[in-house]
Amino acid sequence: WAKVLKLPVVWEGQASNFEPRPEIKMTEAAPIVRHVGDNAVVSMTKWGWPGPKGPVFNFRSDDRDFAKTDRVLIPADAFYEFTAPQPGQKRKTRWKFTMVDNPLFWIAGIVKNDCWTMLTTEPGPDITPYHDRQIVLLSADAGRDWLDLTRPQREILSPAPLGALQVVRDFPPAPADLFG
Repeated sequence: WAKVLKLPVVWEGQASNFEPRPEIKMTEAAPIVRHVGDNAVVSMTKWGWPGPKGPVFNFRSDDRDFAKTDRVLIPADAFYEFTAPQPGQKRKTRWKFTMVDNPLFWIAGIVKNDCWTMLTTEPGPDITPYHDRQIVLLSADAGRDWLDLTRPQREILSPAPLGALQVVRDFPPAPADLFG
């Protein structure tokens, strides 16, 4: 992270050797990155601040000014969207998305009440068949743009372009995956 953010990385309150997890569930603590002074500060922080209808996991970025908010980066190597169940299934179909040219990438987020949430925008063409909103994805090199607002927010908080994402059905496994 230090190389792409061009900042020394400092861990807040815990060791820097946390174990990778296959997924982060809502309300769990996960690492987030802030730009504080001359450092990229990593802290384990809860996902989803309290809201009137339950925790706020996603927050619409459309037509909002985040210049005075606590802007953060959420490191990721994939994210999921859900659609109607496949025939014969009770559970929703889960789709796994990765960025084609970025094995590790950032999700733009903000912090409120000591909890983080992901920002969303209109869906890009790779997301449209699966969901009517998209989390704001940033390449590894574009993370600092969000932390420091080095470009206009409208440019930063935009949908991923066509072909930026690869998608595979994660559940239920595709037939070829059942025997592989």
